[in-house]
Amino acid sequence: MKKIGIGYENYKEFIDEKMYYIDKTLLIRDVIEKGGKVTLFTRPRRFGKTLALSMIRTFYELEYDSNGNVVDNSRYFDGMKIMGADSDILSRMGKYPVIKLSLKSAKQPNYLTAFKMLRGEIIEEYRRHSYLWEKEVLSQDERDELYKLSIAAKDKELNSEEMISAEIGRYATALKTLSNCLEKYHGEKVVILLDEYDVPLENAYYRGFYQEMVDFIRSLFESALKTNDALEFAVVTGCLRISKESIFTGLNHLEISSIRNNGFEEAFGFTQEEVEQMLLDYGIADRIPEVKDWYDGYLFGETEIYNPWSVIKYVSSIVIKNMKFPEPYWANTSSNQIIKDMIWDADEDMREELNTLISGGTIEKKIHEDITYDDIHESEDNLWNFLFFTGYMKKVSERQVGKDVYMTMMIPNMEIGSIYENQISGWFDKVVKNTDRSVLHKAVLAGDTDQIEEYVSDLLAKSISTFDSDEAFYHGYFLSLLYGVPNYSVKSNREEGNGRPDIVLYPNRPRDPAIIFEVKIRKKFNEMEDGLQEAYKQIRDMKYEEGVLDDGYLGVKSYGICFCKKSCIVGRLERG
Repeated sequence: MKKIGIGYENYKEFIDEKMYYIDKTLLIRDVIEKGGKVTLFTRPRRFGKTLALSMIRTFYELEYDSNGNVVDNSRYFDGMKIMGADSDILSRMGKYPVIKLSLKSAKQPNYLTAFKMLRGEIIEEYRRHSYLWEKEVLSQDERDELYKLSIAAKDKELNSEEMISAEIGRYATALKTLSNCLEKYHGEKVVILLDEYDVPLENAYYRGFYQEMVDFIRSLFESALKTNDALEFAVVTGCLRISKESIFTGLNHLEISSIRNNGFEEAFGFTQEEVEQMLLDYGIADRIPEVKDWYDGYLFGETEIYNPWSVIKYVSSIVIKNMKFPEPYWANTSSNQIIKDMIWDADEDMREELNTLISGGTIEKKIHEDITYDDIHESEDNLWNFLFFTGYMKKVSERQVGKDVYMTMMIPNMEIGSIYENQISGWFDKVVKNTDRSVLHKAVLAGDTDQIEEYVSDLLAKSISTFDSDEAFYHGYFLSLLYGVPNYSVKSNREEGNGRPDIVLYPNRPRDPAIIFEVKIRKKFNEMEDGLQEAYKQIRDMKYEEGVLDDGYLGVKSYGICFCKKSCIVGRLERG
């Protein structure tokens, strides 16, 4: 079996090391035939954007080895779909100088260090083209400028605001400078590939220097993509489409391909056919339904798409590591900060929408693509739009009302559903920890069932009722509330009598009674009393109290508690 390329983003490595590769090479053709002078691809994280740019670079780049000889990269496309393209496309192979810049590493805590990281990436690209100043094709002034922007910048310290401002200005136009020199040297215009352009913007938004980073990225893009006569074409990738007014000011030749568009829908992510073939190749075709439930669900244009990162991680885990069950692999590739913010700040209406979504339902929202990170929390619509375009929601259908488009959307699959549920659980744990539980604890010790009911129901009213039918949720929820009862230790499902009571509070002092709780749930309010009686019956039939007394405790009292949605009733079991 071929090696599975987890974490590999260099196209050449896939071919050189004979790794499993799903052929996406027709994107090379489509960028020319369907794209613009500048094509922006917005897709969720880990959907193959970096690998795609590496593939495009391998095909189009006029590349030199360390001895100055032209590298023939045609072997990397032997047997690939692109070799069936027409002669105009194939004649472009190895023709153009290429500038490739990744912005994904700019995740620093302040603007200066983030800028330095981006400057470092630009410097490395200059050094990759160091042959430019080794021969006298360029003027001395041009070679001096290239040298200053590369070698001389290596150890340059920025010790004053004037130096910082000057350096930012120099590197804001550095890609255009390099383009002009490359065109003069080679006699061919330049291909520019910019990867994950919005990572520094997202980081800057959360770190508090958003506008400074917007200003730099805008200047960088204007000089490289708008006023650059040396540009043949450019491809830019990112997760979110940032509004033209923010970044792509005046870039009239920009072609945008988002997950709503047709035309490039199969270029990123895996299709149903590709996933089925991969599972067949690795001998696990019987798991196709499981993979579909967990990692399918995206709709790019009108094409069904799987999360590629999760699929390859799944196949590797099952085939190589012999794991038995799927996991939410994509959840570990980013902070999911936006989900956390949304859930922790949710009002009652949004909590109800989350309830609907996590239970498998849909919601409808007005859709618009031109937003900025700065706008995300300005309205609920912006937040849902962000979640949709970044892969946390999927399109079910859409309709137009006047000039507005409304989209019906839902959670794509079980993997993304688990992200929501985990964040909800974390949010609810925080609510519990920040709540004064002493009122409840006093009521439990005093046998005040009315006060227990009131306290627990009030807290449930603040929650998200995702797990209404899940007894394990109510059990864990109530158990967490009982931690910290003075002079008691709380245990769950510990054997007593002929079974395992749900929760027992064991006293640390000899004269205090042990306290038993048996938890039940019901779907309807008029069935809650029946649930309470079932709890009493179980305590009696399984002889829980006798088991506790046999352990040597001097007394015991028992409660039944029945939950239904965001309410509960509590009763005390009388002995005798």
